[in-house]
Amino acid sequence: MVMHRLHQPSGEMFWFMQGMCFLPSFLVIWSSSTFIVSYIIALFRRDVDVILPYISDTGATPPESCVFGFMSTITAFAAFATMYAEYKFVERVHEGTGAVSPYLNKVSFAFGIISCVGMCLVATFQETTVMPVHDFGALLFFLSGVIYTVIQSVISYRGHPYGCSLSICRLRVFFAGLAALAVFPTIFCAISVGTSKLHWDTNDKDYTLHIVSVACEWITAFSFVFFFLTYIREFQQFTLKLTVNLMEY
Repeated sequence: MVMHRLHQPSGEMFWFMQGMCFLPSFLVIWSSSTFIVSYIIALFRRDVDVILPYISDTGATPPESCVFGFMSTITAFAAFATMYAEYKFVERVHEGTGAVSPYLNKVSFAFGIISCVGMCLVATFQETTVMPVHDFGALLFFLSGVIYTVIQSVISYRGHPYGCSLSICRLRVFFAGLAALAVFPTIFCAISVGTSKLHWDTNDKDYTLHIVSVACEWITAFSFVFFFLTYIREFQQFTLKLTVNLMEY
């Protein structure tokens, strides 16, 4: 895989066609649609409550579980492709400057891969069928995703000004920090109250903890979405091309 740096995006092209910009653009749109579409279907069928169901609750029962699983799997592959492109971009830009450690870049990409695997587990094993695997996948997805955003924020600052602008660096720190702050209440409150119940009443025991957990889960998920939104301008600067080398026998 070869990366080419574009010094000046062409003004004749649409913004989403410049460089590799289509990758984070598709990821942001598709991942947002995954959460929203499954929620609307589940709400229409009255499978979940209007007020803050868990994201997994919106994909727990058919037919929304099929839609959620399909769209989440594509989201995971789109996230992997975006993370890989960012990994190659950082590797190429800083191989001469030495501003960013190759080891740090690899560690970040590794956590990104783990997060994608976690999302695939969440998509494949619904919480109402194989809950231990589903919960394990969710834990991988959220924790590894947060670590990925934090490390990428560090990389952005270390690589400035060769990569993104200072304002984008600050935005990444904000969304990474927001995700990091929200992920722990999500996990701890979910462990306390459980996640198998689809319908809640205000008089139920632990209802407040449930609302806190769900609200923080949605905040964490959309923090990831907005974090990848900051990649768009950066991805306009380069392209990736696949090269095939034939082995002679």
